[in-house]
Amino acid sequence: MGKALEGVRVLDMTHVQSGPSATQILAWLGADVIKIELPGRGDVTRLQLRDLPEADSLYFTMLNGNKRSLTLNVKHDAGKRVLTELVAKSDVLVENFGPGVMERLGFGWEQLRQANPRLVYASIKGFGSGRYADFKAYEVIAQAMGGSMSTTGFPEGPPLATGAQVGDSGTGIHLVAGILAALYQRTHTGQGQRVQVAMQDAVLNLCRVKLRDQQRLAHGPLREYPNERFDDEVPRSGNASGGGHPGWAVRCAPGGPNDYIYVIIQPVGWQPLTELIGHPELADDPDWNTPEARLSKLDKVFALVEEWTLNHTKWDVLEKLNAHDIPCGPVLSTKELIEDETLAELGTVVAVEHPERGSYKTVGCPLKLSDSPVDVMRSPLLGEHTDEILGELGYSRERLQALRTEGVI
Repeated sequence: MGKALEGVRVLDMTHVQSGPSATQILAWLGADVIKIELPGRGDVTRLQLRDLPEADSLYFTMLNGNKRSLTLNVKHDAGKRVLTELVAKSDVLVENFGPGVMERLGFGWEQLRQANPRLVYASIKGFGSGRYADFKAYEVIAQAMGGSMSTTGFPEGPPLATGAQVGDSGTGIHLVAGILAALYQRTHTGQGQRVQVAMQDAVLNLCRVKLRDQQRLAHGPLREYPNERFDDEVPRSGNASGGGHPGWAVRCAPGGPNDYIYVIIQPVGWQPLTELIGHPELADDPDWNTPEARLSKLDKVFALVEEWTLNHTKWDVLEKLNAHDIPCGPVLSTKELIEDETLAELGTVVAVEHPERGSYKTVGCPLKLSDSPVDVMRSPLLGEHTDEILGELGYSRERLQALRTEGVI
């Protein structure tokens, strides 16, 4: 079977995480992704957080699989000519430089659309136009300014960052959607277009339920939240689901840092839950047997559940609750995830061979297409495909050597 994006060429001028996470998905789906890197150095993450001194870091390898690496100095006149040639033969260009950088290099959207009217020009920035436009953004800054941090944590504690990279990789996934939409529209119009995603916007989109609740506050306290008091903004509410059905993380045996399971109580699950936790009398007690009755005492409800779970491991609780179709999920540590046999069988976590690192584990493609299988391959060595890519443009060995001598590649 072929690949969904077979025949699509992507120029990847991104670095660190937000952009590479997007272009890696495009590569997984079959696009020819050419990662353009500075000669001699490459993406800064090749060297960041290294665990092996002579190998590309896991930070780099886990975000740049299935790509080809071309080293090119785009500040050099000859490098600019090479990039212009590549743009003319490409479908997508992706960049996540700071505001104005691409324009100063001579490769902004208005400049490149003249060279290739079919080009989809995709950009990730920290913020949209306006007062924040020129500010630098990183993962946790995006979380802070997109609504995530103010609503994460417990009421008495400080705002917290989430371990999920909603600012970087979350923005990357949004960008993929925009790129695919632009490519589809091009099949009708024949024209490319500009795709832009701001990290703040992506995080806010992922926090939309909190904006929902901000507006609900105008009509009174949020009953689904366990907080004792409400001001004029959505509070941090610990592990409460804040949704239509209450949920909480309860402790399990033997009491380790991740010996917890998250339990959601639906109306249909109340009766079997009362039997499991040893309080069957609560199934018919009018003070407990309706969602409305339980809302005012959710702390007591989950305290009773925890009295039971403390005597069982999270895996035992998982089996017992699922036997009664009660929604739940154990808190899985990173160690448990990377060693999970089911995730390995599904290709969610995969082992990859690398010439410098040997074998390492990485995440697989989260998008599953029935007719476009994904083979997760290693990341490229710096400049590994330079000769191959420029050879496809017609460059001779002599010309390649001249470009190397000039420091262009």
